[in-house]
Order: sequence, then structure tokens, then C-alpha cells
Amino acid sequence: MIILNNKKLNLRNFCIIAHIDHGKSTLADCFLDLTKTIDKNKMKHQYLDNLAIERERGITIKLNFITIKYKLNNLIYDLNLIDTPGHIDFNDEVKRSVKASDGAILVVDGSQGIEAQTITNIKLAQKENLIIIPVINKIDLQSCNVVKTKNQIQKILNLHPESKIIAISAKNKINIESLLKAIVKKIPPPKQILNKAFKAYVFDLSYDNYKGVILAIKVISGVIKINEYIYLNNNEKKYQVKDLGIKTNRNVYLKSLQSGQVGFLSAGIKNFSEIESGCYISSEKFLNVNKNKESKKPMVFCGLYPLDSLSYFNFKKALEKIQLSDHSFTFSKENSKILGHGFRCGFYGLLHSEVIKQRLEKEYNLDLIATNPNVIYQIKLKNNKIITLNNPASFPQLQEIKEIYEPFVKLTLISPKEYIGKLITLCQDYYGIYKGLNIIDDTYQQLTYLISFNEIMVNFFEKVKNISKGYASFNYEFIEFKKSNLTKVDILLNNDKIDALSFITRKEKAYQRSREMCAKLKVVIPRQNFEVAIQAAINRKIIARENVKTWRKDVTAKCYGGDITRKNKLLAKQKKGKKKMKQIGKLNIPKHAFKNILQQ
Repeated sequence: MIILNNKKLNLRNFCIIAHIDHGKSTLADCFLDLTKTIDKNKMKHQYLDNLAIERERGITIKLNFITIKYKLNNLIYDLNLIDTPGHIDFNDEVKRSVKASDGAILVVDGSQGIEAQTITNIKLAQKENLIIIPVINKIDLQSCNVVKTKNQIQKILNLHPESKIIAISAKNKINIESLLKAIVKKIPPPKQILNKAFKAYVFDLSYDNYKGVILAIKVISGVIKINEYIYLNNNEKKYQVKDLGIKTNRNVYLKSLQSGQVGFLSAGIKNFSEIESGCYISSEKFLNVNKNKESKKPMVFCGLYPLDSLSYFNFKKALEKIQLSDHSFTFSKENSKILGHGFRCGFYGLLHSEVIKQRLEKEYNLDLIATNPNVIYQIKLKNNKIITLNNPASFPQLQEIKEIYEPFVKLTLISPKEYIGKLITLCQDYYGIYKGLNIIDDTYQQLTYLISFNEIMVNFFEKVKNISKGYASFNYEFIEFKKSNLTKVDILLNNDKIDALSFITRKEKAYQRSREMCAKLKVVIPRQNFEVAIQAAINRKIIARENVKTWRKDVTAKCYGGDITRKNKLLAKQKKGKKKMKQIGKLNIPKHAFKNILQQ
């Protein structure tokens, strides 16, 4: 209990962590419904998922927070719930959520059991010393095995065999009241630090066209009031507080926020570059904290280009707004001879890249082309200088290269034991290095490999799901850069290099991937008035080729009999014209053709 100016606040700050599709958003909906935080006529499925793409995909992408009023033993508690994503590609969101919390509800699907990303989220919560309340969900399903799942949780969390784990059904609201009571009793209230200057952790950001940047904060110490000044620890600038409040079924504006509270703050910050999520704010000039703030660095890169060049500046503004709350996403200017002006964008994973591209198209009405995804590479030149690149277009000449290094990740697969043999074979086919096999229980085993991220980036996880019939789960984390036998393949159209189509691959796969790329291009490139040569080359050596035939005109159609030399003369004239056209003709390929090939 926190007491300030005779005002009592019973606070509990907690987040919900889970593997994707284990019922986390359904549980959050259940809390809102039972506590009557949201009116029944306004309540909707996945209430805290505000993005259209979240509802479309059925997964949480952006963290969100809300204050729930809960009455227990004649006391009213403010339960500050932070809803978090479950997929590994949004791990940075989970990190900030647990950092703003004092406890976490761990939701495990009783029909699926502990999965790979569950373990990762547990480690994040343990790193912040959060009290973890384990919950077994979906007990209404016949396939739910409470005893087996309980044993898995006890083993992972090192719990006593007699320890109680709450079994619930979020869908049917079974045992939710018991869980709410456990939140109040087991999760400690935030520390009361009132005799120090105001300091708060910024765990999320959003943008309002009128108010500027809106900060989602957890107050660590002191009090902040309207019209007082704050400083950002990442730039030392001073700002005057305009609005303060908490979020319930609407924004509730307050005159002050105090130690332990979770709420929002606006201070007229208009420039996106002045602040980033994960920083601190203070009433004193520049508290020297968070200098080495850990955030997820992008691992997947691709070029994004607007189909309509007139939308370039709107595109840039949209990127800035998305980056405001997602600093595992980066972008920088890039130009392409064929695609025009665009941006080189960095993402934490493939799902992350797909989601951001869809958000840009749906929320900002943009039509975009995305180039082939690739990872970041380290290249050691013959003069022993090491360069880092994320774009195949920047790849140096092969004769200048001494060694090439690519990122390797620790891949964790949790699967029923009957599929482990096939999964081992799959990992070996993708040049994985075996690291270990752990037995979780009588049914599930955990397989660990060190594997090239570039190899598993496309189609690998679809194959995992097919092999395991959907029962296997995966997780990965970057470990190191390792030396690999890689090369760059250039795609040429009529001897012009097309940077947007270049790619880096293992030498033994270069020929097959080149043939596939040339064959795809042959289908989508429209016929011209001259023949188009599609070639794939390594260091100027052609290794694959396809031709797009020219439009054929029958110039001898007007000849009705007569000497054969007349027909030969017309054909010779046509041949000469074709040769001249090939030399001076301009290759005209619409951007839509590239969009089709790059989305295949």
C-alpha cells in the first residue's frame, strides 16, 4: 500500500507472458469482463489488441496496458495489466513489459504443455526478479492434461511437487476469480519511494497528431504533476508536462502520478528522434541510468520501396511512427536503379518484417515492394579489415575477400519424441551443429542446434510444423558469427545488374537458386520489342540463363508469291532492326513485375 498526501493506493503491476496462441489475450479479456472494467456493449474479443493486423492474424504484436479496479475484502485494488506479445520476433516488447512489472502470470496451454518461447519468457521474467504465478489454461478441452503440464511447469520453475498451480479456462471463465485473488496476494506492491526525485521508466510510446509523443510510464520514485518539467536521460532536454493519466475503459486524466503507478504522460514532444522506448525520464537533469540499454538488434534486412514514388515522404513519416515504439526496427535511405528511392529496413525476424510491411500498407495506405530478405554479414578482407554489411549490393569483389562470416543462432525445438529423428535430419540438412537433447517428460523432448540463421530464415519453420504435424515449437537466439562458404549471386537483365534481386547464398546452393530465380523472372517480365537476356552471375561468370523472346512480327505477310530474294531482303532488314533495337532499346519493366517476383 502506498500513502501520499493522505491518498491510499493499493497497486499491483503485472504482465501476462505465454507462448503464442496459449490464451493470453483471452485471459486479459476475461479480467476486463469480470471486473466490469469495460461495458458489455463495448467489449470485444482481443480488446487490448488495437491493431487491425492483430485481429486479422489472431496474435498480439504490440504491448498494451490498462488499469483494472478489483475489490477484495472491502479494499479496492488498482491492477495494472500489461498485455504482451508471445512470438520471439517481438521479444523486445516482452522485455519492456516485464521491466515495468512486479509480477507475471505465466499461461501454459494444458493441451500443448511447455513450449520453446514459454521458456524464453520465463527467463526474461526471472531476470527481472518477478514473482511468477503459473497458470494452466484450456482445462475445458478434452486434450488438456493438467497433471502432465503441472509436472512440466514444476520442473522448469524448480517448484516443490506440492506447490499449487491454478488451472483455468479463460474461454469459459473457470477459476478466474481465484487467479485475481492470487494476483493480489502473491504479487508484491511496487516499492514506496517518495522521498526522492521523480523518475520513471518509459516502456512504450505512441503518437498523437495534436499532443505529439505519448509516453507509457511506470513511476519508479517521487511524484510528477501537471506543468512540472521533466528531462529525458537520452538527450538531456527539458519538457513541460501537459497531460497525465491512467487507462481504464478510457483515458482518465489526473493532476499527478506517483511512485508505483503505471500511466501515460505527454509533454509536447514532436520530434520522433528525441525519445525512444526503454529510456528513463526524471525531474532532475539527466539521471545517469540506462546508458547501456539492451535492445534487440535487427537480424533480417530487406529493401522497402513505394510503388508510387509520390508517396515517398508519407512512407518516411510512417516508418518514423512505427520505429517510435519499436527499436528493434531500423531504416535508412536506399536507392535502386529499377525500384527508385526506398529504405533499407532491419527487423528481428521474418514475422516481424511481414507484420511491419502489412501495417505500413493497411494503416498508412501504402503499396510497397519488399526485396529478398537477408541477414547481416561480417567480411574479412585480404588486408585484414573487417566490414559489416546487410545489403548484397555492398558485397565486395570476391578477389578482395579473405573470409566471410554469417550469424548463427541457438535453435531450440520442443517436440513429441516420435518426431525428434526427422527433426534431427532436417537440422542436419540445413547445416546445423548438434548441441544437445533434453528429456522434458515421457512425451516431449528438447532439441538444441547451432545453425545458420540465413539457412532457416525461409521455409525452415514450415517444414518443422509439417514434420511434427504442428506439435513442435521453436525458439532462437543469436549466438555468434561463424565462418561460412558463401558467395554473392548477381542478377542481370540484358547485362545490366539489378541490385534489388542480388542475393547471398552458400556456394553449393548457388546454381540451383540461380536457376529458380531466372525461371521466375522469365514468367513475370513482359515481352519487349527486343529479346531480353536474364542471367545469374558469380563474379561476372554466368551460371544460369533464360531468355524472354521478342514480339514476333511476320514482315513477309505482304508477299504473295514472287522471287524468294524479296522475302530474304525483308527478313534481313528486320534482323538488322532487331539488332539496333537491342543496342539502343530501353528495357521497360513495370514495378508490379518485380513485386510479383519478390513476393513469390
